[in-house]
Amino acid sequence: MSGHSKWATTKHKKAAIDAKRGKLFAKLIKNIEIAARQGGGDPDGNPALFDAIYKAKKASMPADNIKRAVKRGSGEEEGGANYEDIVYEGYAPAGVGLIIECLTDNRNRAAAEVRSTLTKGNGSLATTGSVSFNFERKGDIEVASEGVDYDDLFEKAAEAGAEDVVDNGEFYSVITGPSDLIDVRKALQDSGVDYESADLVMMPKTEVELSLEDAQKVSRLIDNLDDLDDVQNIYSNWTASDEVMAQLDAE
Repeated sequence: MSGHSKWATTKHKKAAIDAKRGKLFAKLIKNIEIAARQGGGDPDGNPALFDAIYKAKKASMPADNIKRAVKRGSGEEEGGANYEDIVYEGYAPAGVGLIIECLTDNRNRAAAEVRSTLTKGNGSLATTGSVSFNFERKGDIEVASEGVDYDDLFEKAAEAGAEDVVDNGEFYSVITGPSDLIDVRKALQDSGVDYESADLVMMPKTEVELSLEDAQKVSRLIDNLDDLDDVQNIYSNWTASDEVMAQLDAE
């Protein structure tokens, strides 16, 4: 899990700076619209919508934006796009595997932009299954570590059915089976744990440890993919030493 957690830590530090707030909001709005379309506009009866709204609120999205996204998704208001879920597999430099999840209203545009960005970053598209076999779907509940005791959280998470709790410094990742995510999230809430997000993610089974030079190349490519409007999530199997991560964070 270290590759996931180290990359997640890097992403969180970038999100705190949040120079791309507009792009972040656009992705969160898509999540809300999709969840409302698939499960209805009532978050109390639609756990996916509840989590999408919760995540948007944690990112300080205005309440009016959230309400409009729910109404568009549920059909109460016109203007909702017909998004399609597409997953691409690819390779970054140094043989790092990538899973790129997109929500798009234009399949051709998404494919062209993902392919072009991979090529410019010395990466390539991969055939279906050639990368994903090394990943598994897991639930990931992120809890800010400030003021939270790890042992107490671990005990509560274990009692709720979680598989593990990973200490990432600024936050903890409570790892669950994919079908246990909602139940564990609810149990943590009921026990008074405030969480940042609850998502289904793809975690690598094996990792590639990178030098600083390769880590810089891979990070740059992932950043450029993340900038694409159609890209929602990117998962990779790279990791690096604490020294390399510290150098990356300082850039």
